[in-house]
Amino acid sequence: MTSARHPPRKRFGQNFLVDRHFIDRIIAAVDPAPEDNVVEIGPGLGALTRPLLDRVKRLTVIEIDRDLAARLSAEFTSDRLRVHNVDALTFDFATLGSALRVIGNLPYNISSPMLFHLAQFEPNLRDMTVMLQREVVQRMAAAPATADYGRLSVMLQTRFRIERLFIVPPGAFRPTPLVDSAIARLTPLGRARLQIDDEALFARVVTAAFGQRRKTLRNALKLLATEAELEREGIAPGARGETLPVSDFVRLANALARTVRQSR
Repeated sequence: MTSARHPPRKRFGQNFLVDRHFIDRIIAAVDPAPEDNVVEIGPGLGALTRPLLDRVKRLTVIEIDRDLAARLSAEFTSDRLRVHNVDALTFDFATLGSALRVIGNLPYNISSPMLFHLAQFEPNLRDMTVMLQREVVQRMAAAPATADYGRLSVMLQTRFRIERLFIVPPGAFRPTPLVDSAIARLTPLGRARLQIDDEALFARVVTAAFGQRRKTLRNALKLLATEAELEREGIAPGARGETLPVSDFVRLANALARTVRQSR
């Protein structure tokens, strides 16, 4: 099966991985065992699907493209490959059970929404090994006080340990994208995860802090926190959001959540 027989569809962000070297490296990075509960997002032409099926007894794939889903269903028996022809952004991954090992070449045009959607299913996840635009992976794994550190970094690092494994160049795909790609591994923090008392409030604080990067926290968070509340949590009102570690965001949001509860 070649990409020439299936014209890539821009609306689905299709760039098919074709380089055997990088296919093998991704499979080696995942290193699945026969009984692992593996789900592949966006299998496309099956470049990763086939070597995965050489390693696992059963595989689940999520494919939005009706034609590609039909091809995979025709090529493999349902007892080995379970195909869901749906949009992964709306799929309930909890229906697939626990200890999920997610793998996939995520469409770059929906990468952040897809990561946030998957993060909701953290209790069901064992790990995720995903391919994304290189710059997105840099933002995911960025440390405080760096140019790449932002909302995506904080929101994901509260739930996952993030590792950038290796770069995949444009020439590994057909059609050739204009950007480098990178493989990232996300592993749930489990018991090491910091407790967030109000997830919605935490998200509002982080979003506001990075809404305009040049703003100080005094101004960026003025609708959510006073200067006194910032100082009480050891956070300088004149600092910018990009300087705060994840733990500071969690501590501040939890303090604000306590204030809200006490005012009721």
